[in-house]
Amino acid sequence: MKVSAVIAGATLMVATLLVATPAHAAPPTGTKGPCGYTSTPDDPPARPVSLPPDPQHTPDKGIVKVVVATNQGLMLLSLDRAKAPCTVQSFLHLAKSRFYDFTTCHRLTLYPTLKVLQCGDPSGTGEGGPGYSYKDELPTGLPNWPTDPSGASKVYARGVLAMANAGPDTNGSQFFLVFADSRLRPNYTIFGTVDRTGLKTLDKVAAGGTVVSDDNPDNLDGPPVRKTDILIARSLGSW
Repeated sequence: MKVSAVIAGATLMVATLLVATPAHAAPPTGTKGPCGYTSTPDDPPARPVSLPPDPQHTPDKGIVKVVVATNQGLMLLSLDRAKAPCTVQSFLHLAKSRFYDFTTCHRLTLYPTLKVLQCGDPSGTGEGGPGYSYKDELPTGLPNWPTDPSGASKVYARGVLAMANAGPDTNGSQFFLVFADSRLRPNYTIFGTVDRTGLKTLDKVAAGGTVVSDDNPDNLDGPPVRKTDILIARSLGSW
């Protein structure tokens, strides 16, 4: 799919998981392939979506391009199958299922050592997901954070695309985009990067700051003032 087609499609269309446990929740189900996507009845999907395909051999080579058109500007994501094959498989499934279309990036962080925009929850609250979880594919070889002599904290560099989670092996649909080098323990799956145009979009959103509230008196962690809506997210070509 060409970028122009994605933008045109978007134009035409513009017109921590804490979901309550439903009564009589069904037992979890899961896929039988190596990724083992597992339903989470206690955390039902924020928008209807099936479990991802889980072939016996998860594609683990190549880069897949995904265009994310937002109301603040375009972002082109490069998903790296070799680094995180199950994560890429899930993200592409959600994009193909239109799970991310017309969703709001709910969290902007502006701490000196953590500068990210978090997206991927159709409820826009930070509490929603796809109704399934899957294993971590954690990064190795990340540089140490310069001022951490223990080496426990690593650099998640500007331009990194990574999964948000609520603990080990709780990946779902929420992800974050790093717009300045950030200090984190290597507990978050890195599965791609965002291009220069996307970084300009992120810089613009970050420059607007966050919505000040009782929960965010210092203007460092909250919804962005420049509300950022994903209008459409689509992979370029077949996958």
